Amino acid sequence: MLARFKNPWPTHMPGLKDVLRWKLGFGDKIVPQFPLAHDPAPWLALTKEQLHDMPPRGWRVTWLGHAAFLLSGCGVHLLIDPIFSEYCGPLRCLGLRRKVPTPCHLDELPPITAVLLTHTHYDHCDLPTLRALGKDTPLIVPEGHSAWFARAGFASARSLAWWQSVDMVPGISVTATPAQHFTARGLADRNRGHWCGWCVAGGGVKLWHSGDSGYCPAFREIGARLGPLDFGMIGIGAYQPNWFMRSLHMTPGEALLAFQDSGCRHAVAMHWGTFQLSDEPLGEPPLLLARELSERGVAPERFQAGGVGQQWSIVECGGLPPPGQASLLAGAGMPPELLGQAL
Repeated sequence: MLARFKNPWPTHMPGLKDVLRWKLGFGDKIVPQFPLAHDPAPWLALTKEQLHDMPPRGWRVTWLGHAAFLLSGCGVHLLIDPIFSEYCGPLRCLGLRRKVPTPCHLDELPPITAVLLTHTHYDHCDLPTLRALGKDTPLIVPEGHSAWFARAGFASARSLAWWQSVDMVPGISVTATPAQHFTARGLADRNRGHWCGWCVAGGGVKLWHSGDSGYCPAFREIGARLGPLDFGMIGIGAYQPNWFMRSLHMTPGEALLAFQDSGCRHAVAMHWGTFQLSDEPLGEPPLLLARELSERGVAPERFQAGGVGQQWSIVECGGLPPPGQASLLAGAGMPPELLGQAL
């Protein structure tokens, strides 16, 4: 069966030959820019009270590691791409072991209103986690996946095409946004379903999760159609070897371009420091991001690489805040060197 979905702009997507070239060592030799940066992402344990607390206004965004986030606000708790398993992969023996623990146990999470999934790769769509949350938990998934989730036993999987929106509850909408990637669970189902990012809007705030994506023209359109975006969650890791990964994931420099193209006011880096998916040192992405921010004159507190378990409070600001006025607060007990300054 022919693949159903594809990226709508010219893109070279790696195939089996490219995988073999990479794994057998026939690609270009990689010279790490920070060769000793092998430490995983910083980590902080969260209490049940911190996880259940509902902010009085705006949203609280909690990084659960990799591309997983808990979004709490306007009376709802949303999960994006949750993975609480020790390994990601089809089988434990074929999976990648996590390098940093989750900041909490799964049963410590608050009642979840819905789960948003960007695509079905194992590091973003973890069936053991989803089943533990309960098969009646509403799922919102990219186009083409609802039947697959129904076969997997989930009672409610609502699929959205790019730019389609759904109201979670009155006053809170979720919109599927374009991304450049692919999806598959095995060798025979490549691109049978789509991939996306998510924009959550409510309480005067817009949050955007980029999903897995290479750098692409969609980011400018996302900003033009949905902006201004108050807070982004943007991938900065899994970029080496670049000849293989550049269509799938962004370098930190490309992530900064995506941040600027989309018009995000603030962002946190994701998709780094949790699983060793690719060849760059595990701790290199945030160091490269810091260098890119400095070279391009972007204030480091606008695009942070925080720690697993870190929380951010985002309130309506209606435009870039004047100097000294807070609209994004880094929070929740991280060491000072991991915290962004209040704006």
